Amino acid sequence: MFTVRFHEALVYAAELHASQRRKLSGAPYIAHLMAVTSIALEHGADEDTAIAALLHDAIEDQGGPPTREEIRRRFGERVVEIVDGCTDTDQTPKPPWRQRKESYIAHLGRSSADVQLVSAADKVHNARCLLAEYRAGGESIWKSFNGGKDGTLWYYRSLVETYRSGSAPPPLVEELARTVSELDRLTKTFL
Repeated sequence: MFTVRFHEALVYAAELHASQRRKLSGAPYIAHLMAVTSIALEHGADEDTAIAALLHDAIEDQGGPPTREEIRRRFGERVVEIVDGCTDTDQTPKPPWRQRKESYIAHLGRSSADVQLVSAADKVHNARCLLAEYRAGGESIWKSFNGGKDGTLWYYRSLVETYRSGSAPPPLVEELARTVSELDRLTKTFL
Protein backbone atom coordinates (compact mmCIF):
# COMPACT_ATOMS: atom_id res chain seq x y z
CA MET A 1 0.00 0.00 0.00
CA PHE A 2 2.79 2.45 0.86
CA THR A 3 6.24 2.93 -0.57
CA VAL A 4 9.50 3.37 1.29
CA ARG A 5 8.69 7.12 1.46
CA PHE A 6 6.21 6.50 4.28
CA HIS A 7 8.79 4.58 6.31
CA GLU A 8 11.34 7.35 5.68
CA ALA A 9 8.80 9.96 6.84
CA LEU A 10 8.09 8.00 10.03
CA VAL A 11 11.80 7.82 10.83
CA TYR A 12 12.29 11.51 9.96
CA ALA A 13 9.34 12.54 12.16
CA ALA A 14 10.68 10.44 15.04
CA GLU A 15 14.10 12.07 14.68
CA LEU A 16 12.71 15.63 14.42
CA HIS A 17 10.50 15.26 17.49
CA ALA A 18 12.78 12.95 19.52
CA SER A 19 13.13 15.32 22.45
CA GLN A 20 9.56 16.63 22.38
CA ARG A 21 6.83 15.44 24.73
CA ARG A 22 3.09 16.02 24.89
CA LYS A 23 2.09 19.02 26.99
CA LEU A 24 -0.05 17.33 29.65
CA SER A 25 0.63 13.62 29.51
CA GLY A 26 4.37 13.82 28.89
CA ALA A 27 4.06 11.05 26.31
CA PRO A 28 6.67 11.00 23.54
CA TYR A 29 5.46 13.33 20.81
CA ILE A 30 5.71 10.65 18.14
CA ALA A 31 2.63 9.02 19.74
CA HIS A 32 0.58 12.08 18.72
CA LEU A 33 2.00 12.06 15.19
CA MET A 34 1.19 8.38 14.75
CA ALA A 35 -2.33 8.87 16.16
CA VAL A 36 -3.03 11.76 13.78
CA THR A 37 -1.74 9.67 10.89
CA SER A 38 -3.93 6.75 11.92
CA ILE A 39 -7.01 8.97 12.10
CA ALA A 40 -6.21 10.50 8.70
CA LEU A 41 -5.74 7.03 7.16
CA GLU A 42 -9.03 5.85 8.63
CA HIS A 43 -10.69 8.76 6.82
CA GLY A 44 -9.18 8.20 3.39
CA ALA A 45 -5.65 9.64 3.42
CA ASP A 46 -3.36 8.53 0.61
CA GLU A 47 0.40 8.15 1.04
CA ASP A 48 1.26 11.84 0.56
CA THR A 49 -1.44 12.89 3.01
CA ALA A 50 -0.33 10.27 5.53
CA ILE A 51 3.26 11.52 5.25
CA ALA A 52 2.01 15.06 5.79
CA ALA A 53 0.12 13.85 8.87
CA LEU A 54 3.35 12.45 10.29
CA LEU A 55 5.07 15.78 9.61
CA HIS A 56 2.19 18.17 10.32
CA ASP A 57 3.97 19.88 13.26
CA ALA A 58 7.50 19.75 11.84
CA ILE A 59 7.69 23.25 10.36
CA GLU A 60 5.93 24.89 13.30
CA ASP A 61 7.82 23.11 16.08
CA GLN A 62 11.06 21.84 14.60
CA GLY A 63 12.92 24.38 12.53
CA GLY A 64 10.66 26.61 10.46
CA PRO A 65 11.70 27.41 6.87
CA PRO A 66 14.75 25.11 6.78
CA THR A 67 12.56 22.18 7.83
CA ARG A 68 10.04 23.14 5.14
CA GLU A 69 12.76 22.90 2.51
CA GLU A 70 13.96 19.55 3.84
CA ILE A 71 10.41 18.18 3.68
CA ARG A 72 10.09 19.49 0.11
CA ARG A 73 13.40 17.88 -0.87
CA ARG A 74 12.60 14.52 0.74
CA PHE A 75 8.88 14.16 0.13
CA GLY A 76 7.83 16.58 -2.58
CA GLU A 77 5.68 19.62 -3.18
CA ARG A 78 2.29 18.10 -2.36
CA VAL A 79 3.43 16.93 1.08
CA VAL A 80 4.98 20.30 1.93
CA GLU A 81 1.80 22.10 0.81
CA ILE A 82 -0.29 20.01 3.20
CA VAL A 83 2.17 20.49 6.07
CA ASP A 84 2.26 24.24 5.35
CA GLY A 85 -1.53 24.28 5.46
CA CYS A 86 -1.43 22.75 8.96
CA THR A 87 1.19 25.20 10.23
CA ASP A 88 -0.01 28.24 12.16
CA THR A 89 3.41 29.90 12.12
CA ASP A 90 6.99 29.30 11.09
CA GLN A 91 8.24 32.36 12.97
CA THR A 92 10.49 32.40 16.03
CA PRO A 93 9.42 33.73 18.41
CA LYS A 94 5.83 32.84 17.64
CA PRO A 95 3.30 35.67 17.30
CA PRO A 96 0.69 36.05 20.07
CA TRP A 97 -1.52 32.98 20.55
CA ARG A 98 -4.92 34.52 19.69
CA GLN A 99 -3.57 36.22 16.56
CA ARG A 100 -2.05 32.93 15.35
CA LYS A 101 -5.26 31.00 15.95
CA GLU A 102 -7.49 33.57 14.25
CA SER A 103 -5.18 33.59 11.21
CA TYR A 104 -5.09 29.79 11.15
CA ILE A 105 -8.88 29.52 11.24
CA ALA A 106 -9.23 32.07 8.42
CA HIS A 107 -6.65 30.21 6.33
CA LEU A 108 -8.21 26.83 7.09
CA GLY A 109 -11.54 27.92 5.63
CA ARG A 110 -9.83 28.29 2.23
CA SER A 111 -7.69 25.15 2.49
CA SER A 112 -7.70 22.00 0.40
CA ALA A 113 -9.50 18.83 1.41
CA ASP A 114 -6.12 17.23 2.24
CA VAL A 115 -5.17 20.07 4.59
CA GLN A 116 -8.58 19.94 6.26
CA LEU A 117 -8.31 16.16 6.67
CA VAL A 118 -4.90 16.32 8.39
CA SER A 119 -5.85 19.38 10.43
CA ALA A 120 -9.12 17.80 11.59
CA ALA A 121 -7.34 14.54 12.46
CA ASP A 122 -4.86 16.57 14.53
CA LYS A 123 -7.60 18.46 16.33
CA VAL A 124 -9.62 15.30 17.00
CA HIS A 125 -6.62 13.68 18.65
CA ASN A 126 -5.81 16.84 20.60
CA ALA A 127 -9.43 17.20 21.75
CA ARG A 128 -9.62 13.55 22.83
CA CYS A 129 -6.45 14.00 24.88
CA LEU A 130 -7.69 17.28 26.32
CA LEU A 131 -10.97 15.69 27.38
CA ALA A 132 -9.17 12.75 29.01
CA GLU A 133 -6.78 15.09 30.82
CA TYR A 134 -9.68 17.29 31.96
CA ARG A 135 -11.46 14.27 33.39
CA ALA A 136 -8.30 13.30 35.25
CA GLY A 137 -7.05 16.73 36.33
CA GLY A 138 -10.00 19.10 36.25
CA GLU A 139 -9.60 22.84 35.96
CA SER A 140 -5.89 22.77 36.73
CA ILE A 141 -5.09 21.67 33.17
CA TRP A 142 -5.96 25.09 31.71
CA LYS A 143 -2.82 26.71 33.12
CA SER A 144 -0.84 24.64 30.59
CA PHE A 145 -2.56 26.32 27.64
CA ASN A 146 -1.67 29.75 26.24
CA GLY A 147 -5.34 30.42 25.53
CA GLY A 148 -6.50 29.28 28.96
CA LYS A 149 -9.90 27.65 29.27
CA ASP A 150 -11.93 30.31 27.45
CA GLY A 151 -9.49 30.72 24.58
CA THR A 152 -8.97 27.01 24.10
CA LEU A 153 -12.70 26.27 24.05
CA TRP A 154 -13.29 29.20 21.66
CA TYR A 155 -10.60 27.80 19.35
CA TYR A 156 -12.07 24.30 19.23
CA ARG A 157 -15.63 25.59 18.72
CA SER A 158 -14.36 27.80 15.88
CA LEU A 159 -12.57 24.87 14.29
CA VAL A 160 -15.76 22.79 14.30
CA GLU A 161 -17.61 25.61 12.50
CA THR A 162 -14.82 25.98 9.97
CA TYR A 163 -14.60 22.26 9.22
CA ARG A 164 -18.39 22.01 8.88
CA SER A 165 -18.34 24.63 6.13
CA GLY A 166 -15.28 23.10 4.47
CA SER A 167 -14.24 19.80 3.03
CA ALA A 168 -13.08 17.82 6.06
CA PRO A 169 -14.70 14.37 6.28
CA PRO A 170 -18.09 14.84 7.99
CA PRO A 171 -17.70 11.86 10.37
CA LEU A 172 -14.40 13.31 11.59
CA VAL A 173 -15.93 16.76 12.03
CA GLU A 174 -18.84 15.33 13.99
CA GLU A 175 -16.47 13.37 16.23
CA LEU A 176 -14.63 16.60 16.97
CA ALA A 177 -17.95 18.37 17.62
CA ARG A 178 -19.04 15.65 20.07
CA THR A 179 -15.72 15.77 21.90
CA VAL A 180 -15.77 19.56 22.16
CA SER A 181 -19.41 19.48 23.31
CA GLU A 182 -18.53 17.00 26.05
CA LEU A 183 -15.64 19.18 27.15
CA ASP A 184 -17.96 22.21 27.16
CA ARG A 185 -20.51 20.28 29.21
CA LEU A 186 -17.96 19.15 31.76
CA THR A 187 -16.41 22.60 32.19
CA LYS A 188 -19.85 24.16 32.71
CA THR A 189 -20.73 21.44 35.23
CA PHE A 190 -17.56 22.33 37.13
CA LEU A 191 -18.73 25.93 37.59
